[in-house]
Amino acid sequence: MSPELVSILVLAVVFVIATTRSVNMGALAFAAAFGVGTLVADLDADGVFAGFPGDLFVVLVGVTYLFAIARANGTTDWLVHAAVRLVRGRVALIPWVMFALTGALTAIGAVSPAAVAIVAPIALSFAARYRISPLLMGAMVVHGAQAGGFSPISIYGSIVNGIVEREKLPGSEITLFLASLLANLVIAGVVFVVCGGLKLWSRGAVTGTGTETKETGGTGSGGGSGTAGTGNGGGTRTAPAPTAAATRPDTAAAGPLTTPVVATLVSLVALVVAVLGFDLDAGLTAITLAVVLSTAWPDDSRKAVSEIAWPTVLLICGVLTYVGVLDEMGTITWAGEGVGGIGVPLLAAVLLCYIGAIVSAFASSVGIMGALIPLAVPFLAQGEIGAVGMVAALAVSATVVDVSPFSTNGALVLAAAPDVDRERFFRQLMAYGGIVVAAVPAVVWLVMVAPGWG
Repeated sequence: MSPELVSILVLAVVFVIATTRSVNMGALAFAAAFGVGTLVADLDADGVFAGFPGDLFVVLVGVTYLFAIARANGTTDWLVHAAVRLVRGRVALIPWVMFALTGALTAIGAVSPAAVAIVAPIALSFAARYRISPLLMGAMVVHGAQAGGFSPISIYGSIVNGIVEREKLPGSEITLFLASLLANLVIAGVVFVVCGGLKLWSRGAVTGTGTETKETGGTGSGGGSGTAGTGNGGGTRTAPAPTAAATRPDTAAAGPLTTPVVATLVSLVALVVAVLGFDLDAGLTAITLAVVLSTAWPDDSRKAVSEIAWPTVLLICGVLTYVGVLDEMGTITWAGEGVGGIGVPLLAAVLLCYIGAIVSAFASSVGIMGALIPLAVPFLAQGEIGAVGMVAALAVSATVVDVSPFSTNGALVLAAAPDVDRERFFRQLMAYGGIVVAAVPAVVWLVMVAPGWG
């Protein structure tokens, strides 16, 4: 049995044990990385640690630390109510606002994980407040980020277009952008419907006091409007808020703009400016701002360190370290070259899309595209498959799966969700990611590759 196949089988065993024995998958993955790296790949400790995602570790810790402080001092409550006012109380619009916001950030040049790191904690706090599915809100944020991720001036778009130019392939920047935008928009629409988005419309508008206003068709003797329980109103009625949190006295309305809240809002703006305007690292910036706030107001942030999503950090860092071992020993290249050698171009194309989706669910999306696009060059040269459609299909397949909890974006969503059963939410993200991996590559292949675009 080849070392590459052994490494894939060990990964499958890690999944099985973690699922059946409720052991942290990250801890298992660290052990597997040590065993496979040392015994199979002949790597030393430095070789094993080469795959440790230090940058992601700092992002997860820094962002969850900063937003734990924001929750403690009431800043997230203030932001949630500001979002409600922005859409005039229509809760159903908030997921789409978050989709559009992350899409706009990535379209103008933000790296996708940076945009998700900024938006996800606010979006998930809103979801917890108004009993919106965290899966729905998290998926809208991630798909929004990928919807704008391939604009001609975006990071992903620039990288992929550069690879296409380097490989001397026909390219279309607009087609690449629109393919990702439309694919993620359609997926977001499906998720919105499946995860209860339509029911949000029936709630009506949420008022600043934590109640909902719903329109009814009935009329009464009073003719005007009434309050639920009075019996004589006709036009509108008020109903209880969707969650207990929305009616608690301390959270029923947006809190005052205290000095800590103002300082935290300034810090969040500083995070956006630093990441988007000066290309600073999101994790290092967030943890620095969190330390400043902790030093100034230690009472508000005393418990913040314990609220960092440490189990999620262990999970993601362990799995990605093992994926790094797979990369070091050439497993990913081995699988890609095996597919690239298939003599049937259309079959090779769909298999490359699936490899891109599966591997990208655990690794760098852009890195995978950088490896797979060159592998597609030999059969693209035969002229049976359009290069523009193939590149777009690979780009969508390799990025739409970032909802996986093992990807950077999915991990940020998992870590940012307050007041949830994290194990259950992890399973939901993993199941949804699996559905996306199974379905999307085939669909984009059928729509973008089979017709022979470009």
